[in-house]
Amino acid sequence: MKDADSHDRELVQRCMSGDTKAFDELVGRYQKTMFNVALRMTGDFDAAEEVTQEAFVKAYERLPTFIPKYKFFSWVYRILVNGALDHLEHTRKHARLSDQMASGEPGPEETEEREDAEAILRTGLLELDVKQRAVLVLRHFEELTYEEIGAILGISEKKVKSRLFSARLQLRTVLVKKGLRFHEQ
Repeated sequence: MKDADSHDRELVQRCMSGDTKAFDELVGRYQKTMFNVALRMTGDFDAAEEVTQEAFVKAYERLPTFIPKYKFFSWVYRILVNGALDHLEHTRKHARLSDQMASGEPGPEETEEREDAEAILRTGLLELDVKQRAVLVLRHFEELTYEEIGAILGISEKKVKSRLFSARLQLRTVLVKKGLRFHEQ
């Protein structure tokens, strides 16, 4: 059985040979994960859909530039993250990001507290510098390795660790200001 990376490389090769269904398979494999990254980075469902779709279109157009010795998923994630960063920069120039995000329907007390905490986390993430947000999302929500994050963002593993450390501190500061309490370990 082939590993995921070699299967991806085979699908890319088939696509470059004219098999469009091969690219559909790549989209199917990564669309949900990429959408989740885009949603956490942009904080907006519609923007996340747009950024994800644009990333796949760019990936398809740029397939000839894909270097098979690298992971396809890292390559396409990098396109997505850059697209999300571009979207955020464009949005920042035209309007401020909203601090208000819906937390859903109120339910039992525990569910409401959890939803409140998640809403605070989402808005807290949106207050971070986009570079800090990117490493946090990729590490903690997508559970990527430092090496994978470095490949996606085009930075060294050491820089990933440094940026992640700073991002965690900044996020904690933001969340404390928003009223989220932490239990000391």
